[in-house]
Amino acid sequence: MTLHFRALAAQAAEDSAISAQEILALRRAAWPDGKIDPEEAEAIFILNDQIAEPTREWSDFFIEALVEFVVNTAAPKGHISVENARWLIERVSHDGKVGSLTELELLVRVLEKAESAPDGLRVYVLQQIEREVLSGEGPTRDGGMLDPGSITAAECTLIRRTIFASGGDRPAGVSRREAEMLFRLKDATLDADNAPAWERLFVQGVGNYLQGWNGAKGLTRERAAELEAFMNDRSSHIGKFFGRMARTDVSSFAQALRDVGFGRKQPERDVFGEAAQDHAVTDTESTWLQARIDANDEVDALDEALLKFLAEG
Repeated sequence: MTLHFRALAAQAAEDSAISAQEILALRRAAWPDGKIDPEEAEAIFILNDQIAEPTREWSDFFIEALVEFVVNTAAPKGHISVENARWLIERVSHDGKVGSLTELELLVRVLEKAESAPDGLRVYVLQQIEREVLSGEGPTRDGGMLDPGSITAAECTLIRRTIFASGGDRPAGVSRREAEMLFRLKDATLDADNAPAWERLFVQGVGNYLQGWNGAKGLTRERAAELEAFMNDRSSHIGKFFGRMARTDVSSFAQALRDVGFGRKQPERDVFGEAAQDHAVTDTESTWLQARIDANDEVDALDEALLKFLAEG
């Protein structure tokens, strides 16, 4: 961390406020090399705790800088390490819960930006939202003015973004764990004054789990690291291949391709068949769905909306 960055952060912390000019100066001091280092990330969090009334400019900088740190600091870029996920959870937790809407937005944005994330981080984010709905306390609850056991429009938006995030349980899709959370929220908020968006979110979320295609899976962090190491290895087969291209004649070109695997015939994949099979609700999924519907001893309005959606699909 540069001395200039440290001085700027210290002055803002002393004032318990930060101006737009100071934020711009922090941006210039933090990103001369295009990255945020661990000391800078820690200083940004400490400063956020000190600012009495965060401005929109500050919240934007706070989120942008820390997303960059958490998602892209550890190799391979785009895949959140266990260490970074643990650090983020520890920093945003205040007595076991998220203290501000800006911090909650940071958590969701991290999952949206990442190609993969540790299970613990995804679970933590959804637990925070679920806790706020059930307790009526937290940054989405309008200063405690909203009753517990109801779902706000802000919470609907955060839940939707989280369960469909690229770094979620099932990239661009809803996992069983997430679908079960939707059912728990549904049962806990029946007959409450919920946001109009809640019914659609519940139906689409659970419907996606039951009918979504599992064929498109993101790279795991481990696999991404293997590929990055391979591409960075100057003595790899790719390097040998291009060297061989410079020395070989046209008749040997196909053999050179086969040597590195480009010419190998891959087994044909029926993606349309896979999608159709995943779209159909299996016996196992039907049993799971029946158990969720039976949990509150009635087929409520949201259950009916879900069943209608599945029947029409």
